[in-house]
Amino acid sequence: MSAEATNPEAHPEARPELRRRGRTRLDLRRLGRAALLGPTSRDRLPDAIGHVAEAHRAHHPDADLSVLRRAYVLAETSHRGQMRKSGEPYITHPLAVTLILAELGAETTTLTASLLHDTVEDTEVTLDQVREEFGDEVCFIVDGVTKVEKIDYGAAAEPETFRKMLVATGNDVRVMSIKLADRLHNMRTLGVMRPEKQVRIAKVTRDVLIPLAERLGVQALKTELEDLVFAILHPEEYEHTRSLIAAHAGERDPLPAIADSVRAVLREAGISAQVQVRPRHFVSVHRIALKRGELRGSDFGRILVLVGENADCYGVLGELHTCFTPVVSEFKDFVAAPKFNLYQSLHTAVATPEGYVAEVIVRTRQMHRVAEAGVVALGNPYTTATADAAECDEERVDPTRPGWLSRLLDWQESAPDPDTFWSVLRAELAQDREITVFRADGGTLGLPAGASCIDAAYAQHGEAAHGCIGARVNGRLTSLSSPLSDGDTVQLLLAQDASSGPAAEWLDHARTPAARIAISRWLDAHPDRAMATTSAARAPLSVVGARGGGANAVADLPDAPVRLAGCCTPVPPDAVAGFVVRGGAVTVHRIHCAAVAQMRAVGRTSVAVHWRATADCRVTLVAESFGRPHLLADLTEAIAREGVEVVSATVEPPVEQRVRHTYTLQLPDAAGLPALMRAMRDVPGVYDVSRA
Repeated sequence: MSAEATNPEAHPEARPELRRRGRTRLDLRRLGRAALLGPTSRDRLPDAIGHVAEAHRAHHPDADLSVLRRAYVLAETSHRGQMRKSGEPYITHPLAVTLILAELGAETTTLTASLLHDTVEDTEVTLDQVREEFGDEVCFIVDGVTKVEKIDYGAAAEPETFRKMLVATGNDVRVMSIKLADRLHNMRTLGVMRPEKQVRIAKVTRDVLIPLAERLGVQALKTELEDLVFAILHPEEYEHTRSLIAAHAGERDPLPAIADSVRAVLREAGISAQVQVRPRHFVSVHRIALKRGELRGSDFGRILVLVGENADCYGVLGELHTCFTPVVSEFKDFVAAPKFNLYQSLHTAVATPEGYVAEVIVRTRQMHRVAEAGVVALGNPYTTATADAAECDEERVDPTRPGWLSRLLDWQESAPDPDTFWSVLRAELAQDREITVFRADGGTLGLPAGASCIDAAYAQHGEAAHGCIGARVNGRLTSLSSPLSDGDTVQLLLAQDASSGPAAEWLDHARTPAARIAISRWLDAHPDRAMATTSAARAPLSVVGARGGGANAVADLPDAPVRLAGCCTPVPPDAVAGFVVRGGAVTVHRIHCAAVAQMRAVGRTSVAVHWRATADCRVTLVAESFGRPHLLADLTEAIAREGVEVVSATVEPPVEQRVRHTYTLQLPDAAGLPALMRAMRDVPGVYDVSRA
């Protein structure tokens, strides 16, 4: 099954179908009437599933087909007498679903479960019978695909069915593989349904099944589902696109000639490669038309280059960029940085002397297999490796669980309400890109594109993230609302105060369902405790003691009054300089204060200043912190424990949950200043303390 090649003439009644070259089209109407119970040798499958056997053996030459025969016998016997709304015998449906998976390269267990996927739901067959006859694996997959009873769940049956499938997919991805193939065949035959039901099913397919196919890397199913949904939900645009493709079919296509040129270039370079033209599917043509306006002949397809090794991909790229004019903006390297759904390829575009621009995809044959079939071709990647268990430390061969699927499995437990689950599931799946960020301990977090530090906090710490007060991204302090980029390193700062909780505005920056559900739950449980912040700027307290006399500073100017500058509040043993100001007083600044440079720039002469032996001093400190309840009280208590007197304190309104505190303090001994600053930094929520 091709992921991109779509024949515009194969879409009667808005039902496009992909055709596999070189194989006779399967007549599903006749399959249900195939003779099954006649004399059959033990090593020969019934004629009705001959196409399935042929497709399966093409990918798995040594597969044992006897289990497929037994599964088909049970399915045909169980469904006998049942008819689809299209008038076909019901057995044609599980056969068609199984054939789809067989062509994608699914292994025998998947095909066995596919043949039986509706037996427990629609016939008298029980799960115990399936387990006894075919084993626990097949039983688990069939149970995962089986819908919940509508009589028990009512309107919630559909979301609860998807919840059940997601949970089962967490243990065995083959559950969702069968569901995707099942939906594809149902969409192919949707024309017999009422228009309103077609629209409802198409919307669920668009919002849930297509994103799941994308995340599982099953491009062959995703692209055909997109075309089928496009035809139902956007019939006018679909017809316009179909007419564009039909018109192009009668014109000269420049891509074959460009492909010949690519073959010649690679042949001359000694690179063994298979070069083919891949027609775009309907939705892809529609998107290109929206992007570029008027379409040219080379816009209706792409050139695919298949090679043997990863290094050959870059060799092909170098030859293409040497012999053609590359379009730099179209280059993407998904080989060195694969997509989160396992996809790997090099994408580029080259311009020809005739003025055509051709998109080129370069990948190995193994990459191509995974790009077409995704996890369907990998069996169940969640099982523990057996042969290489010692080498892989018994870690699961698990390409998708660390990211999107783990998030879905985590938050679905926190969404008992079916409506909430259904709406949040669609929102989560609408995220079409994923990023990976690194934790401070060396681990990684998979997050949707646009996620913030808040999302990272809940992904790493769960409900303990309620006490998160800030973050360092790539070593720099930042607010929790800051968005993260692919490859960032994030260190999350948690408060020690157990009473800390999230602010309501966190919901404006949370992108993941787990974060949004946890925050909303906490806010609902604490209606009277909206995140208290030191948002109201406090009026400065009255000054205790006069700032005159210069404290313990003495100027080399007899009888001149000495004052310590408020801009830099020098303390012993700071290097200082004094300047005579209006009234004859000497103002003392730290030597590196900006005011010193300004005084000297205007020609003021400095006065020598030294410190008396007395140790008391006055200093202004600035504390930078993240807003949280009781922060001002905790800071004041920390200052008091050091035996320091607060002369004045000012708290500015918070900006992005960051608060700036300014304290003027009277110290009994200047030597205690470093200890005081350390004590203030140790207060939870404070990330920096500095001299003013």
